[in-house]
Amino acid sequence: MLANWLPVLIFLIVAAALAAVLLTLGTGFGLFFSRHHDDPEKRAPYECGFEAFEDTRMRFDVRYYLVAILFIVFDLEIAFLFPWAVALAKIGLFGLIAMGIFLAILVVGFIYEWKKGALEWD
Repeated sequence: MLANWLPVLIFLIVAAALAAVLLTLGTGFGLFFSRHHDDPEKRAPYECGFEAFEDTRMRFDVRYYLVAILFIVFDLEIAFLFPWAVALAKIGLFGLIAMGIFLAILVVGFIYEWKKGALEWD
């Protein structure tokens, strides 16, 4: 029994030892071997190349979230359409009707986003 699992055990021991060595070198000795120089300008917050001019805790317009929801809706649509198209011959009429219902729900979500003004930027 041990002879069957010996290669797996050796592999796990070597992997754990290598991970421990790399973590030790990266954290403990990394300061000596790296070209890391502590610079206050490197640690400063970066915002498009210039200093931040407002408080970072400002409120966002709800349209940002509506656009994010719109992206998720259409991203999910594409993620479900590819496997459906591949398996359409096997799932037949039931699959076609199910996808029609799914797309109808997505169209309702798109119309909701459109009515809320998420696609209009003034």
